[in-house]
Amino acid sequence: MNRGAILVTGGAGYIGSHTCKALAANGYTPVVFDNMSGGHPWAVQWGPLEYGDCRDYEALVRVIRQYKPVAVMHFAAFIAAGESVADPGKYYGNNVGGMITLLSAMRDTGLDKIVFSSTAAIFSTDSMDPIGEDRAQSPSNPYGASKAMCEELLRGFAAAHGIRSVALRYFNAAGADPDGELGEAHEPETHLIPLILEVAAGKRQEILIFGDDYPTPDGTCIRDYIHICDLAEAHILSLGFLNGSDGAGANAFNLGNGSGFSVMEVVEAARSLTGHPVPARIVERRAGDPPVLICDARRARKTLGWRPQHPNLTTQIEHAWSWMTRA
Repeated sequence: MNRGAILVTGGAGYIGSHTCKALAANGYTPVVFDNMSGGHPWAVQWGPLEYGDCRDYEALVRVIRQYKPVAVMHFAAFIAAGESVADPGKYYGNNVGGMITLLSAMRDTGLDKIVFSSTAAIFSTDSMDPIGEDRAQSPSNPYGASKAMCEELLRGFAAAHGIRSVALRYFNAAGADPDGELGEAHEPETHLIPLILEVAAGKRQEILIFGDDYPTPDGTCIRDYIHICDLAEAHILSLGFLNGSDGAGANAFNLGNGSGFSVMEVVEAARSLTGHPVPARIVERRAGDPPVLICDARRARKTLGWRPQHPNLTTQIEHAWSWMTRA
């Protein structure tokens, strides 16, 4: 069954590549458009690769006219919150500038559906209650602010040009392809689980824990971890939603498991799974780290029919470990 091409910007990255595999399994042909600033050619396995930058209007129009995709999935962005504080211009220029150019190319070629990779970093973190879609937006760094601006652009292009969109606000992506074909390979790595596993694999000496005096049971921050394959599945369901009668306008869904694990719980789970002591050192808090971030994903479950298949933290760590230690 050939359901058409999907233009996947940033499809050579962690989340984008896993979604490309899911697209292929569901009868689509993923066309990866990536400048390789954070992606990997080996991750492009299920369709063609077009080298390009989302700020290049002419390149986008050329690729859209060549492959005639039925929709876009937009993953291409800079994602390091700390770096965004030090270099905000880089984040606004790339993330917001790339979205403006992409939406303009879609408008001018008649391409009217897009699934956007957003983030929980757009929300206020003043409350420790689970975060639903109606939580006030108050990003604490330029990365989150750039994603919030992109969502505003989606609303504007929906009203003015009829472009249908879904913004998926991820919490903490984790794990790897259970088949071992894909995994997380950021350079440099900033995510907790792969950093811990790099200690277990002998690639670094210790894991740093930023603060142990938060108002949580063990004093360390609590986060909601979601398996990468469950994120990919949400993108497939979003395509179906955009094709339906309810998919008009700009839509948004939060994605998480609705439960959280502290940093120390993640460390202990990795120690148990790998059999490595994983030395950990407590250091000062990082500015802007909220004590608790847990998702309320009831809207995605009800509207998209989304049901995470890998909510267990140990499973997520096991898949990541299998990828990291593959032969």
